[in-house]
Amino acid sequence: MSTLTYAQSVVLGALQGVTELFPISSLGHSVLVPAWIGGAWQQLVTEGDSKNGTPFLAFIVALHVATAFALLWFYWRDWVDVIGAFLTTLRTRRIETSSQKLAWMIIVATIPVGIVGLVLDKPLRELFAKPLAAAIFLTINGLVLATVEMLRRRSAALVEARPSWDDPHHDREITALSFPEAGGIGSLQILALFAGISRSGVTIVGGLLRGLNHEDAAKFAFMLATPVILAAGVLKIPELAGPQGDGIHGQIIVGAVVAFVAAFVSVKFLTKFFTTRTLTPFAIYCLVAGIASVIRFAV
Repeated sequence: MSTLTYAQSVVLGALQGVTELFPISSLGHSVLVPAWIGGAWQQLVTEGDSKNGTPFLAFIVALHVATAFALLWFYWRDWVDVIGAFLTTLRTRRIETSSQKLAWMIIVATIPVGIVGLVLDKPLRELFAKPLAAAIFLTINGLVLATVEMLRRRSAALVEARPSWDDPHHDREITALSFPEAGGIGSLQILALFAGISRSGVTIVGGLLRGLNHEDAAKFAFMLATPVILAAGVLKIPELAGPQGDGIHGQIIVGAVVAFVAAFVSVKFLTKFFTTRTLTPFAIYCLVAGIASVIRFAV
């Protein structure tokens, strides 16, 4: 990683900040973009691979943490409310308000991916964080997004055709979800351990399938992602303080700052985008980019 330049850290930081929140897979792009460019860029992904860890992965995790801080900054009022509500439940031992329920929904939804991530994160990345595998999973990601949008349109058409039909799973509030539903949506984050599958994409899909609208599904997905990303940073960032970070501390800081700004702009854009738009444009992008990458790296 001593070959990491400031230009590369800026590009990778911007790429991380955008693709982590857009439902197009940040890990997949961190594998595919350097592979498409080739040369020194591709070397970044493989340099230092060993049983002791991969500097590039630790660098990417640092960018993830910057993204999580951007989410915390954007949703700071929600997080202050949620954390306060959680502390109240510890004192009263009861869940009485929607904020208190949301706090425990986030905890329940985070536990599965936290456990699986600790056990399988490194093996899965070593097996599947390769260009061809990432391209295949990115294509699958596009198919999932497209399929769910098609199902949702059919459901909306059914509700419109039968206005007297009371659909309990249509346009629900986030806190109307049950704890098992929240846990199921959170568990979908496990799929993001495969490079090419989007964390935000699959959790938004999970929310849509349980009746949330696009705006609330995206907000719930972003809030679920924040503690998971921060926890990964706690485990990985210390590696950059050791030999793996030698010679690139400046690049790490620059990349993290760029990732923070890109993520903040992205979440601000997406919260407005999903008030009237759907996942379809992202599905098309994933299908085109994924199929093109399969063709490129299958040869």
